[in-house]
Amino acid sequence: MQHQGILHPPLRAPRGARLSCKSWLTEAPMRMLMNNLDPEVAERPDELIVYGGSGKAARTWEDFERIVACLKRLEADETLLVQSGRAVGVLKTHADAPRVLISNSMLVPKWATWEEFRRLEAMGLTMFGQMTAGSWIYIGTQGILQGTYETFGALARKHFAGREGQGGKGAEGQRDRGIETGNALPLHDGGTLRGRLVVTGGLGGMGGAQPLAATMNEGVCLCAEVDPSRIEKRIRDRYLDKAARSVDEALAWALDARRAGAAVSIAVEMNAADLLAELIRRDLTPDVLTDQTSAHDVLNGYVPNGMSYAAALALRRDDPERYIRESYRTMADHVACMLELQRRGAITFDYGNNIRGHAKEAVEKGFADPRAADFRPGGGSRSSGATARNLGIAPAEACGSDFDPFRIPGFVPEYIRPLFCEGQGPFRWVALSGDPKDIARTDRAVLETFPDVDASGRRVPHREHLCRWIRMAGERVAFQGLPARICWLGYGDRAKMGLVFNDLVARGEVSAPIVIGRDHLDCGSVASPNRETEGMKDGSDAIADWPILNALANTACGATWVSVHHGGGVGIGYSIHAGQVIVADGTPEAARRLQRVLTADPAMGVFRHVDAGYERAEAVARERGVDGARA
Repeated sequence: MQHQGILHPPLRAPRGARLSCKSWLTEAPMRMLMNNLDPEVAERPDELIVYGGSGKAARTWEDFERIVACLKRLEADETLLVQSGRAVGVLKTHADAPRVLISNSMLVPKWATWEEFRRLEAMGLTMFGQMTAGSWIYIGTQGILQGTYETFGALARKHFAGREGQGGKGAEGQRDRGIETGNALPLHDGGTLRGRLVVTGGLGGMGGAQPLAATMNEGVCLCAEVDPSRIEKRIRDRYLDKAARSVDEALAWALDARRAGAAVSIAVEMNAADLLAELIRRDLTPDVLTDQTSAHDVLNGYVPNGMSYAAALALRRDDPERYIRESYRTMADHVACMLELQRRGAITFDYGNNIRGHAKEAVEKGFADPRAADFRPGGGSRSSGATARNLGIAPAEACGSDFDPFRIPGFVPEYIRPLFCEGQGPFRWVALSGDPKDIARTDRAVLETFPDVDASGRRVPHREHLCRWIRMAGERVAFQGLPARICWLGYGDRAKMGLVFNDLVARGEVSAPIVIGRDHLDCGSVASPNRETEGMKDGSDAIADWPILNALANTACGATWVSVHHGGGVGIGYSIHAGQVIVADGTPEAARRLQRVLTADPAMGVFRHVDAGYERAEAVARERGVDGARA
């Protein structure tokens, strides 16, 4: 790694029980900051970029070293303040206060644009923290894997429960017409993706979870990716089964696996927009269609079509303004293809990268004109042999003022919001020891605490999905950096599990403390109208008080570090979100903090959805004693 002309050795967080800092409450953020930049974990560690195009862990290498130095000297009653990846002060607080408070990428709303952010970033005044990059709790692709597994599972239960693969009628507005007819395959009553083809794009830090999540739900996944190194990484880390040498080979493999009911994931090196256009040209319609390219960032994330990947990188460096125009144009093509495949019967959903919003902007800004002549049939090839523009798939009558990318539903209102109403969300933990045996012990603890069979031997249906995930993750998920695990838990269960982990540390059943955190994509920690808060029942999609209240509540309850960020997941101007991380070090003081934090954090999700009028959230509040401040 290079910085300021000096070779920086690859980072690896310390392992074992020996401290480099004055306590585990400061050792933990130091190890997790370093873990974010481990080459096994980060996408471009030499640039401090963890994931998501430009999501960084620290502003510069000098800032990284300054943060580490501060953590090493921090006392048990002091708090470090971090402003967009830079340590700016140490305050005398108290033992139960957070050891670190972080704010990343925040801008005054009128100035909250990518253009202004990039101007300030170029001046060295800020950085893009994404979600878990700048809050030091990224655990590699597994961090999004279970959320993707939950989303695909919810989709299968909604659209395919008790149904046969390869054909049939889907939900209203999203017909399920498969690629081709053939021998039908019976599905479990609960619904799986067996005999179904999922088509998507992107194998980066977030998108790389899609292939394994689909096969864990028994489906076939075909994913387009322009960067061959990402394909190789996903195969090496066991998130992807194999790579095709051509689109012909990829489709042949996918169709064979679909017919056989096999669970297989396949990557093909090509632009996602071009893959979808090729499916349309061949009159092939997948069962499920989504996308997780880095469309949230039109400059440093998404890659335009009509040129090689190397040429795109050169254009990004040499002419960023033209690159942005090409990205917008390609996103319009990409979404036009998604809309056409949706019309043909693919169950299509947006997976939170803001590709819909940017496709709409592309037309509004004049970077793409759906009524242009080259959208009509008969145009020439630019890349794969077929593009949206030369297939006539976005005629004038379907575009222009009627071109509505938001006909594609978002994944949260479509599949995840019922879980949010119960205070459910991504609960992740990391073995600070670095010993995989510690995670194996915590896996057993989850199964012991939430068994899928009761004392009399009867099934506990609502636990089966969780237990199946934990068992499969233990068998199939490769660790990146410090060993970690994630599962979705709700109100009450998070606090219960945290106390169990703390007891494991106290009894010496694990060899060092455990750090517990989550993604910012949670039930009550984010305002993101194009993603987590899209289509709220009371119209409160853009209300951003909730993530701020979440951060304040976790600070008051004693989380070890707390963060507030802007723009993660969907880009600058589109989201505000908060995160918390807490250490289970086996002490009684940690137990009290864990009980408070892991109760308050999911309670914010229940509060959020009760306030918005969701009946399920109101029922959960009554059943579990969540005080919604009602008279």
